Amino acid sequence: MIEINGVAHVILTVSQFDKAHKFYSGLLPELGMTKVNDGPDLLYYVGARTAIGVRRCDPPFQRERFEQYRVGLHHICLRAKDRHSVDETAVLVDSLGAKIVRGPEEGDWAPGYYYVLFEDPDGIRIEVNHVPGKGLLNPGTSFGSADDYIRKNSQDVNGTRD
Repeated sequence: MIEINGVAHVILTVSQFDKAHKFYSGLLPELGMTKVNDGPDLLYYVGARTAIGVRRCDPPFQRERFEQYRVGLHHICLRAKDRHSVDETAVLVDSLGAKIVRGPEEGDWAPGYYYVLFEDPDGIRIEVNHVPGKGLLNPGTSFGSADDYIRKNSQDVNGTRD
């Protein structure tokens, strides 16, 4: 079996690069990440065993905004070491002008699941969560509810979460 050791990097392509640059430059250092590139088309931070890049989109797409249910990225989730860090993230992103979609609050995806979900300037959804212990890898633990993640006719049904 091949063993991986986390997510090496995520690159987010944005249409509002200047706004995203300001937002991520305020967010990522506070999450323990270090800027290693700040070019005209790519901002790149490394830390916490991953990296996040923010890339300018091509000119034909500059009027577009992120659509969560389009093919591609749904959202990214960064793991916090404790619940307090989730709370602090909510305060930080609010001060940066982010739209907080939900939280901080508990979710039923795993025992002790605690999170905040917010949007960057392009509407890309980012979650910061904390799950104590082994989370879903604990014996006998199940993933949320059977009614989660169901969509019909482009609409959520039966407790589906976005």
